[in-house]
Amino acid sequence: MVRSALPHVTDVTDQDAGAGDGPVLWLVRHGESTWNTLGLAQGHCDQARLTGRGLRQARAVAARLRDRPAVALYVSDLRRALETAAPLAETLGLAATRDARLRERCLGVLEGAATAAIGPAANGLRGDRVVDPDARPDGGESLRDFYRRVAGFADELAAGLSAAPRRATGAERAGEVVVVAHGGTLRMLSAYLRGIPVERMRWEPLGNGCILRSPTGWPAGWRAPGWQAQLTNPDEKE
Repeated sequence: MVRSALPHVTDVTDQDAGAGDGPVLWLVRHGESTWNTLGLAQGHCDQARLTGRGLRQARAVAARLRDRPAVALYVSDLRRALETAAPLAETLGLAATRDARLRERCLGVLEGAATAAIGPAANGLRGDRVVDPDARPDGGESLRDFYRRVAGFADELAAGLSAAPRRATGAERAGEVVVVAHGGTLRMLSAYLRGIPVERMRWEPLGNGCILRSPTGWPAGWRAPGWQAQLTNPDEKE
């Protein structure tokens, strides 16, 4: 497969929302890590670093979002996300706010194991479907735990944005928020913002360095069906 120079951007709009009527939320998955290349489950383990390709993906994300009127940058506190966010923070002139709720799912004793060897009894997933949201690896989180953790972040962010002065103009009114996190975290956010319960989630492919965009008008319609994320990246191998 021919690899594109830049990560894919999914430009999603809510046709029912007025243009420029609220902030936009950008969701970014971290660049390729050393453990991604080895096929290892990362979870909360913080040993992995970005590869050379991952660093290029991070710079490409910054190039894609450099002209956006972003007013806040939230980042998982794990190193692979922080390394991805670094060029973006510099480009946008924003401080990165670390939030542990944006971490990947904790996999407990399975962190460092081969991802392909982890089955539904431990991770609750079969193919691209959630089959048991309460399956939990020893010392780790269930998908339901993970969903609730990420939902707490989304609720707090939406409440803060909704409380902004209604008469604000310029960047305060049209300001955008960027979140740099992990594949599982972005899938959870995408499902929650669409009002999809964890039991009905799909676990679709999401490439390193992907960027997803919320519906126009978020958070006014923040859990409306307008969030139609296509979780794919032409920069990744099939």
